[in-house]
Amino acid sequence: MAICVSVVNGAEEEGCHPDSSDWKPLFGEDLASADYNKSVWTVSNCVLTASKDKLIWTEDAYDDFILDLQFKTGKNANSGVIVYCSDTGKWIPHSVEVQILDDYGEKWAEVADTWRCGGIFGHLAPAKRMVKKSGNWNRMTIKCVGPQIDVFLNGEQTVSMDMDRWTSSKKNPDGSDIPGWLSKPLADLPTKGKIGLQGKHGGAPIWFRNIKIKELE
Repeated sequence: MAICVSVVNGAEEEGCHPDSSDWKPLFGEDLASADYNKSVWTVSNCVLTASKDKLIWTEDAYDDFILDLQFKTGKNANSGVIVYCSDTGKWIPHSVEVQILDDYGEKWAEVADTWRCGGIFGHLAPAKRMVKKSGNWNRMTIKCVGPQIDVFLNGEQTVSMDMDRWTSSKKNPDGSDIPGWLSKPLADLPTKGKIGLQGKHGGAPIWFRNIKIKELE
């Protein structure tokens, strides 16, 4: 059940992304340091996926770190990478979600820009569309240092966020609306917590591989 390392192909996936080959697996060897439902999350040929809308969490909490991973969306997929989660039972208002979405799926054609892939869900739209069409592997790097979150997708930076600017639970700094279920201002969230991956949300599959983390001093 090991999650092993596969080769990352394509020059476009080099620039902004680190050499994470020697970093530790986020969930440990054979998911040994993960908190998850074994009937939902499985590994096959080095690829992690879920059969239901359940999350897989790290057992440990992290503060300053760089997370590097690859993901592939199914058609109309809606998933995410959860950071700084202080309550896994009620994770939605108690964490920050880096959005993964099949931006090309017709189901999401009319959603707000803050729902787009590579953004901070409900709070900050990605600077540009960088996700590939469903069925292709993408590379994402997330750097979290205190309230500063930077997201890189397929060789380009999509987000630079200072959580301290998000002092409202209703309006983003640019005046756009925050979904009602995100009921805590980001500025009030702790900048240390568990990291999670969202499973088969909305009935569409998602796959992950090469999930590595480096803790920063």
